[in-house]
Amino acid sequence: MNNKDLQQSDYDQFRSFLEQQCGIVLGENKQYLVKSRLAPLMARFNVESLSQLVSKTLAPHERQLRAAVVDAMTTNETLWFRDQYPFELLKNKLFPEFKDTRRPVKIWSAASSSGQEPYSIAMSVAEFQAQQPGVLRMGAQIIGTDISNTMLDMCKNAEYDALALARGLSAERRKKYFMDSGNGMAKVVDSVRKQVSFRHLNLLDSYALMGKFDIIFCRNVLIYFSPEVKAKIISQFAQALNPKGYLFLGASESMTGLSNEFDMVRCNPGIIYQKK
Repeated sequence: MNNKDLQQSDYDQFRSFLEQQCGIVLGENKQYLVKSRLAPLMARFNVESLSQLVSKTLAPHERQLRAAVVDAMTTNETLWFRDQYPFELLKNKLFPEFKDTRRPVKIWSAASSSGQEPYSIAMSVAEFQAQQPGVLRMGAQIIGTDISNTMLDMCKNAEYDALALARGLSAERRKKYFMDSGNGMAKVVDSVRKQVSFRHLNLLDSYALMGKFDIIFCRNVLIYFSPEVKAKIISQFAQALNPKGYLFLGASESMTGLSNEFDMVRCNPGIIYQKK
């Protein structure tokens, strides 16, 4: 047996562990995903096989290993201005609605990954303020949260390599919002960075300490959860939104059958959900 093979019983136990820890539901045959994500941890934690790594992960006292495993399994691919339309909707529809607001617009990026989404939101704020000076007078307060401490460190560092910069970023925005920091890396400019703060959050936990928001982004995240967990998270989002606040889900995600606390607003293109 290959040292990266996983017995069905180990895989089933691991699926159960992952769902309990962070709500993510792995399908029946996602062993390949577990292998590719966890194999790099074998050397780091000095274990001989993937099977041994999984059984050690299930031990409650292995806190460092557990954190690293959850980190590895919850790291998602991301890109700048993903799907474009949410960021156009912010500038064309949502931000103008806050023209009489005497405080910063509060926006939450609920799975900030390596920072592309919250920084794309901050760039959209800057572009809107340049187009319509005086409308968002108090600017925006953007909070990014993630379950992965590794990702949060990347967010706070705000430095990206050429490969990351090539994904979804126009040459114009690259020039305007980044400064070269050597070795092919570039850092988000301070004026954009200072609009965004980051903190650790598991979406299964309470959001009460986060305060209230005007807009929440939770895109391409709910697909990993069971229907019961999705419904719970959406209900908690509703509680975290100000009256008439907006929720963005991913392009392939739907709220059908999960909540009656939102009205679906059809835009062209895209859909957003407004708290009733």
